[in-house]
Amino acid sequence: MRRAGFGATRSELAELADRGYEAVVEDLVNPERFPDIEDDVLKRYYPNLRSWESISTFGGAWMYRMINTRRPLQEKMALFWHHVFATGWHKNEFVPAMVEQINTFRDNGLGRFDQILLDLSRDPAMIDWLDNQENHNGAINENYGRELLELFSMGVGNYTETDIKEASRAFTGWTFEQPIPLYPYGHYPTRFVYRADDHDDGEKTFLGHTGRFNGQDIIAIIVRQPATARFICRHLYNFFVADEPQVPAWQTVPPQDPEAMAMLTDAFEVSGGDIRSVMRVLLNSDFFKQARQRKVKSPIEYVVGTARLAGDQRFPEPGLLDLVDAAAVMGQWVLNPPTVEGWHTGKEWIDGGTLSERVNFAADLMSDASRPGVREVVQGVCNHGSDPGSVSAQEFVDRCLDGVGALEVSDDTRAALLRHAESGGGLDTGKGNGESTEKVAAMLRLIVSSMEYQFA
Repeated sequence: MRRAGFGATRSELAELADRGYEAVVEDLVNPERFPDIEDDVLKRYYPNLRSWESISTFGGAWMYRMINTRRPLQEKMALFWHHVFATGWHKNEFVPAMVEQINTFRDNGLGRFDQILLDLSRDPAMIDWLDNQENHNGAINENYGRELLELFSMGVGNYTETDIKEASRAFTGWTFEQPIPLYPYGHYPTRFVYRADDHDDGEKTFLGHTGRFNGQDIIAIIVRQPATARFICRHLYNFFVADEPQVPAWQTVPPQDPEAMAMLTDAFEVSGGDIRSVMRVLLNSDFFKQARQRKVKSPIEYVVGTARLAGDQRFPEPGLLDLVDAAAVMGQWVLNPPTVEGWHTGKEWIDGGTLSERVNFAADLMSDASRPGVREVVQGVCNHGSDPGSVSAQEFVDRCLDGVGALEVSDDTRAALLRHAESGGGLDTGKGNGESTEKVAAMLRLIVSSMEYQFA
């Protein structure tokens, strides 16, 4: 659940285990089985959600969804496509289009890849981000055509400069309706517009195919390319299984697990690019099950997962936007990736500064035993099926590691935790609740500061 979703509490893990692994996977890839989150109540506590003024407010609303959804893979897929099709608010500064783009990813993130690309090509936020409104018949702008091939589908080395120009010609006339001016009443939505009189309807040759192609024809050709299956499946592996090198290196650095890639690309091609089918294969595979702690949590995964563990924001409360700020200072400002290439992942999430931010954030939350999630862990540790009394240092550490979601740690980390437990005189659950609570909270603070907690 750390990789398919945003973490799970100990009680949630027990419930999932009772249902069985394959059944849980089917629930994950069929999110419509569960009710959507009722986030309308957020508007009562965050009135800015009615005015489209603040991108951070909508980032907070999305993180509220990530914390509380019963459809974790749906939100995780929206975050995945937000990463692959990175569109930054800092260029358009147009909140409604950014929010609508994420809604689209949420709605069809597990759908067919050709439909995902088609919706992306009609998305006003993306059109503006890559200047396709400046792509005219007889005066093409290649930005979208280039990134469609380089970063969104096939990867460098699988097409020519001529293919980029021909794709760009096919997307002439794909633009959006200029929204009503911002002042004095604020933002209004916009929508995709196709201008036939600005479309180049001439014959084009793209990836060896010739015809009077429009944008959807280009997408249909792209999705049939073996390079597309390999590129998107490597993105899925990198996001859900284990860290790969950064995307620019993929042209020369082979995947770390060729057999896994072969399974995923085969599922992509057999299903005609159905992402739900690919994710079913991925989540049920041995390579996924055996890949624990081979992925550095992204800042959003880290912040949302820790907030879930602490029991924060299960109902709208002050501090929601602090979660957006916390992830941003760790290097990931939701709804505002730095470039069209998105965020660099893996070990590049961690440096001296961001590690300090991570540790301070998690330690602060888990130190506060008044938070409902922390209180639940403390009670689980102190009431672990035995009469009140002295608990060995070893058992004290094991109970706490289990309480944060069955975290596995190295021998060195365990030894450090044991030294701390022994130095404090162990845990005696027969003593006053205050002393036990304080000791458990201190141990939790150390555990979420560990190296292993940084990984999914």
